[in-house]
Amino acid sequence: MSATVVIQEGNGASITYTTQSSARFNCSDAHTPVLTYPNAIPTGGAGNLMRSWWKSFCLYMSGSFTQIDNIKVYTDGTLGWTVGTSGLIQVGVRDAGDNGCPIASYEQAAGSSSTGYDIDDGSNGHDYYKDQTAPPADLFDYTDGAELELDTDAYTSEDRSKLLVCQLVVDGDSTLGAQSAETITFEYDEI
Repeated sequence: MSATVVIQEGNGASITYTTQSSARFNCSDAHTPVLTYPNAIPTGGAGNLMRSWWKSFCLYMSGSFTQIDNIKVYTDGTLGWTVGTSGLIQVGVRDAGDNGCPIASYEQAAGSSSTGYDIDDGSNGHDYYKDQTAPPADLFDYTDGAELELDTDAYTSEDRSKLLVCQLVVDGDSTLGAQSAETITFEYDEI
């Protein structure tokens, strides 16, 4: 038998997990936001940025396995969304070691109904990332063969990995409208 591994999203003041096959960036701390809190396009044109509230994703590992480790994340390298000149999906990174946030350091997403706090904001940013020298990275810079190292811990029984913390950044010259689905891939080694 092998492991059962699913992606979960963490939300709430005290983290609650929901298994996800898809997610939507928005301006709320909800795993199913429907269209109630959409990402706004900032006024003033290019160079004016607004953000979604950050999202926290992990792998939930169960079933029969000896060990799961070497958890990485990658994309196809091209964000096909019309998010403007400086628009991207940014991901929290660390100066050294794993880039994933330990579950004990989880922080609930926050912001207003039109924009979230930047992961890197000195006052309201994510405590696990905001004081790093390295700024948040573009998630779509990580591709197959050049993955983001999320979690090097070795898991030997049912558990959750460190968290991928990311958020959508929308520039003022973006285009309004629904966007097509994008894929983020988690990879890992299993014994």
